[in-house]
Amino acid sequence: MSLSPEQELVRDSVREFVEREVEPVAAEADANGEFPEDVWDALAELDLTGLTVPEEYGGFDADPLTASVVYEELAYGHLSLATALSVHSLATACIREFGAEAHMDEWLPEMVDGRPVGAFALSEPDAGSNPAEMSTTARLDEDAGEYVLNGTKQWITNGERSGVVILFAKVAGESDGDSDADSSPDADTITQFLVPKDTAGLEVGKKEDKLGLRASDTTTLVFDDARIPAENRLTEVGKGLKAAFSILTGGRIAIASQAVGLAQAALDDALEYATEREQFGKSIADHQAVAHKLADMRTQVQAARLLARDAARKNGGDDVDPMAASTAKYFASEAAVEVANEAVQIHGGYGYTTDFDVERYYRDAKVTTIYEGTSEIQKEIIAQHLRE
Repeated sequence: MSLSPEQELVRDSVREFVEREVEPVAAEADANGEFPEDVWDALAELDLTGLTVPEEYGGFDADPLTASVVYEELAYGHLSLATALSVHSLATACIREFGAEAHMDEWLPEMVDGRPVGAFALSEPDAGSNPAEMSTTARLDEDAGEYVLNGTKQWITNGERSGVVILFAKVAGESDGDSDADSSPDADTITQFLVPKDTAGLEVGKKEDKLGLRASDTTTLVFDDARIPAENRLTEVGKGLKAAFSILTGGRIAIASQAVGLAQAALDDALEYATEREQFGKSIADHQAVAHKLADMRTQVQAARLLARDAARKNGGDDVDPMAASTAKYFASEAAVEVANEAVQIHGGYGYTTDFDVERYYRDAKVTTIYEGTSEIQKEIIAQHLRE
């Protein structure tokens, strides 16, 4: 699918940014497990930390296809950076779609400038693929005009570095402020809240030591009688889960696009190495076994790219196509794992060392099949829509 001249210009600009700012620091950031904040600030100078925020709030206001291209290019250089932006954009999208005018006026202009960073808190230790089983609660204290939050969220990208959290919790009803009041809210009460990170009673818990995506901070968030103003509720009681799934449709297209960018980087590195490396008197790219690997890799990357862009085109404005988003996310993430695996194989023993980036691509690729809905969940969604 072709891009417009404007979209090609955005792609080329981001590509130049990645070559100049991202690629030189990606390996070190991964090795040290530290997010490259200087790169984030440079990203903000390009207005990309407001990627999908309306222009009236200073945002870039990218359409879904343009956003897909941006995520692909960023992930080509460093998946951790692309993931951080994707989750930040989930948070701005929640405020944009469900917040009151006061929320948008207060938070969006600063988030466009890159600070505060946004986080999206849906998953829990015992509620990952089925968020309806979450146990985090929000109890209304009418006298104080506040919600009292209790619970633990897990796998939170930007958990440590964020300044605002979009929280999903079950509303436990009204109380006199006693956090021990007896209440057993169900999935029909899941609601969305805006929680400033400096809220008393909100603490950053364990930082995960991960296989890949090591420069991206992933933590737990613990809410212990954390109080927020009642007006920080973003959706009506019981409308939170529907809102989360709506936002995650766009998030899955972003993940698909990131998987494409990572897979393209793995393919390019493998092709370069195979062309330069000689065995048995000729480059290994001229050996049929390697040549066929490269052909398969290119086919998978291009197919994934077309699916991601098709999904982006089908999810603009009021149009929503969850099956297209899940199809793209499922195929592209699985393709990224396979392409990265083959890139390591083509590099041979060198591919197993940190001297080459393909080992990082291999470790990073796996998470794209897990976060924002596992491959198994994507197949369930696709099958469900096929039966409708």
